[in-house]
Amino acid sequence: MNTLPVRLNRIKDGYTDGARSLASRAVGVLVDSVVTPNQLTALGFAMNVAAAILVYREAWFAAGIVFLVGSLVDILDGALARSRGQATPFGAFIDSTTDRISEGFMLGAIALVLAGDGVEWGIAAVFAALIGSFLTSYTRARAEALGLDGKAGMAGRAERVIILGAVLLAAPWGALPWGMVLLATISAVTVAQRIMSVRKQLVAPRSAI
Repeated sequence: MNTLPVRLNRIKDGYTDGARSLASRAVGVLVDSVVTPNQLTALGFAMNVAAAILVYREAWFAAGIVFLVGSLVDILDGALARSRGQATPFGAFIDSTTDRISEGFMLGAIALVLAGDGVEWGIAAVFAALIGSFLTSYTRARAEALGLDGKAGMAGRAERVIILGAVLLAAPWGALPWGMVLLATISAVTVAQRIMSVRKQLVAPRSAI
């Protein structure tokens, strides 16, 4: 029996639980503050755009830190809204939309850097990563619109954030194009996993008849 998927799921569950625990503590501090979920959304978005500008300037360490902190702030807006009973469909829509814009800015900045370095295959990997990233989010949204579970797969946004942050920090040592290949690969695998999961969910009721 292949234990690799089991190990990957354990690793994923480990850092997911850790991130949730950290977010819960942060929300506990923020819940009685004057900070609003919309302010956190705006701050997280601004930090991610700033990180993209730092990438274009090749300030890798600063870009990685700003991106990771901005992404953490972006996670907290929804958690804070839920804890206060302020969560709304429109808020979730705006949050998802700004996530996609932030990701587009970041990958666009990386593509510009690779273009300046003449790494054409790296640019192709960025485009593949961008398509895979957007499709990962789209397949989840489309599945949930059908009333199905769309969270299957090895890499959602949290996993992409961790990988991208690590790639930025390691960029001075040539990790950037290879990180894009990794991001494109895991995004493609995740999209395939979600497609198979949706198909399984749609076929299951018929099989039970």
